[in-house]
Amino acid sequence: MSTALPPTAPPGRHDTVTWGADPYADALRSGRGPLFLRRSDGWLLPLEVERWCAGADTADLSALRRCEGAVLDIGCGPGRLVAALAAQGRQALGIDVSAAAVARTTATGGSALHRSVFDSLPYEGSWGTALLLDGNIGIGGDPCALLTRTAELVTRQGLLIVETTPADVDERVQVRVERGYHPHPGAGHPPADPFPWARVGTPALLRHAATTGWTPVGQWTVTDQADRIPGAERCFVALRRRPVARSRG
Repeated sequence: MSTALPPTAPPGRHDTVTWGADPYADALRSGRGPLFLRRSDGWLLPLEVERWCAGADTADLSALRRCEGAVLDIGCGPGRLVAALAAQGRQALGIDVSAAAVARTTATGGSALHRSVFDSLPYEGSWGTALLLDGNIGIGGDPCALLTRTAELVTRQGLLIVETTPADVDERVQVRVERGYHPHPGAGHPPADPFPWARVGTPALLRHAATTGWTPVGQWTVTDQADRIPGAERCFVALRRRPVARSRG
């Protein structure tokens, strides 16, 4: 499989405005937060911009070691995972709806395409592994739709590695990307449009996986990393695409 990219992304993107919004793009360019997803009731989900813009850490590498074949990183952000795989001589491609994320990925030595997972993608059905790390199981606000779409992208027995939230949660929310702790700080940008997002813990992920053609093949947690809050956990689940039974007749 080559990772050569098509010359252009398809027209009619439906989600560029959300993660292409200026606060997110600005944070990726600077490599610094604070940046949040803000729910309508004021609840904040911190986005770990500094970690995303650094190199792959211990928890990341625990997932990359389990990858098989060519790897598709869905929602690659600034590209630390794609760059780490490329440095290992692995075939990998990142996709992201943020042009700033794609630019940063390519600048760090990775290959990336400015595209949504729900758009037409290269080599559909041929990826050995797909990644949904950093909360990206929340993309689109519908985990079942995302898991179903991802099953179309990997091989018949392809692997999917998902990072879940440590909490036992299964929620759909409308959020905005905002920079700063207070709504719309004076950064010169108009408020971003709200968009759907999901938060999914391991029990909920396993329920959704069972209905969308995936079988769990591994679970693990990485804790107490030097660059994170003591006691913080990152939880991962590896899923194998369930072979579709062929009809006889």
